[in-house]
Amino acid sequence: MTVIDIPGSKSVTARALFLAAAADGTTTLLRPLHSDDTEGFTKGLTRLGYEVVREPDRWHIEGRPSGPAAADAEVHCRDGATTARFLPTLAAAAASGTYRFDASAQMRRRPLAPLTEALRTLGVDLRHDGVEGHHPLTIQASGVKGGGLTLDAGESSQYLTALLMLGPLTAEGLRIEVTELVSAPYVEITLAMMRGFGVEVVREGNTFTVPPGGYRATTYAIEPDASTASYFFAAAALTGREVTVPGLGTGALQGDLRFTEVLRRMGADVRTTSDSTTVRSDGRLAGLTVNMRDISDTMPTLAAIAPYASSPVRIEDVANTRVKECDRLEACAQNLRSMGITVRTGPDWIEIHPGTPRPTEIATHGDHRIVMSFAVAGLRTPGMSYDDPGCVRKTFPRFHEEFAAFVERSSAGE
Repeated sequence: MTVIDIPGSKSVTARALFLAAAADGTTTLLRPLHSDDTEGFTKGLTRLGYEVVREPDRWHIEGRPSGPAAADAEVHCRDGATTARFLPTLAAAAASGTYRFDASAQMRRRPLAPLTEALRTLGVDLRHDGVEGHHPLTIQASGVKGGGLTLDAGESSQYLTALLMLGPLTAEGLRIEVTELVSAPYVEITLAMMRGFGVEVVREGNTFTVPPGGYRATTYAIEPDASTASYFFAAAALTGREVTVPGLGTGALQGDLRFTEVLRRMGADVRTTSDSTTVRSDGRLAGLTVNMRDISDTMPTLAAIAPYASSPVRIEDVANTRVKECDRLEACAQNLRSMGITVRTGPDWIEIHPGTPRPTEIATHGDHRIVMSFAVAGLRTPGMSYDDPGCVRKTFPRFHEEFAAFVERSSAGE
């Protein structure tokens, strides 16, 4: 059995940074994720005037319930979707100030309109400086009164998360009625973390009521990233090995741990304890049809190992993967076809047939998850390469080294 330590969750780290910045007092984050995305988030907070002290295994954030200390700031959000969506929402709560946000060309293409329209509904003076509904944008902050709004979060649950976290910073709180919601487990992460910072959100169906009043600083431990763990779980299932990931057990916040249930349906043995998850397999995988709407970040992981199953793998209800760092559904289809695999696609589904993959250069589209997913396929199809292997720096800068070490250790039976 091989035990692998997975870096901290990107999603949890980003939420924790927002909540810590908004809290009254100094928050300490334990084992936060060190990556390009989280570095961009902390630098954005610093540009806004928040005090952030980064140590190797813990970060300290001095909260400012009144909002950014800087009265005027320019923030570059890099490739980070959470950075690009959460930081403007945080800045909007300031009593006064002018804040300009921009992002990479990749992030400029990704949509913001449902979130920015919701902020405008709440009275925020927000202007898109280029294409409407996209970065760059400027906020002329004057505080947020709060009230009620209707939100379509069918494209990204991050829109809802940003507004939920804003709620306690408003004068009257928020009441959000959600018409469509994707990746619902990520919203559960948000609600649990807000509770950890002293705010209880009331949920009645798809209506969320957030009280005003602010957050309390705390010491918060960041759990390992379940999306990143999916590559190691899939590797064990594909190659007939066994891997244990500590820190992801029955109490884990992240819904992407449910990817192990997909592997169980394909024939892997999965054991989850209070503080760890283990996947073991004999290397034989069965095909299946699976709805991955709520765990869509792991769709590329499944797509990459699907050709090695004994029957077709059909992944459904993943339209939102088309508006991630790239069109992930099409990127998976393109690369699988390049490997000689028969693939069918529709607006929100992909069907992958068994075959004998041949090595190819993976077109990454600058997307970290495409690289890491097809690295797993490379365990059964040696000779794979990538046109941009370094894009893993977004969430796991040392992925290639750690994955190679994992393969060596598991091959040796450690």
